[in-house]
Amino acid sequence: MTQSKEAQKSYFVGYLSLAPVLAVLAVSIAFSIWAIFNFIFPDLLFHPLP
Repeated sequence: MTQSKEAQKSYFVGYLSLAPVLAVLAVSIAFSIWAIFNFIFPDLLFHPLP
């Protein structure tokens, strides 16, 4: 019984150390997609395509 609790605790600690990495990756990918889209279609909000 104590082994499964220890395994669960170590998995949780591993997830906590992985979460900031995944957050930084997600923000970086989202910003990159936004920057590329804004480079290809500049000012799409104020000057929509006809």
